[in-house]
Amino acid sequence: MLEIIRTNDIVILSLAQSLMKDAGIYCMVADQSMSVLEGSLGLLQRRLMVDGERADEARRILKDAGLEAELRP
Repeated sequence: MLEIIRTNDIVILSLAQSLMKDAGIYCMVADQSMSVLEGSLGLLQRRLMVDGERADEARRILKDAGLEAELRP
């Protein structure tokens, strides 16, 4: 699994997850339960992880959707 997005914005994460699901790319949000520990303040960023073999494809999909600025190097 490779990290392709790290953000506090749950809308961006939701959109990215939806795009991955539509493309058939397995993904998961890491650190999602950490918000419970921080009191849901949004201080800790969540990470979108995708299958390493399909990371390039996932990046292309997210770029096409206008999320290029959110991508990790």
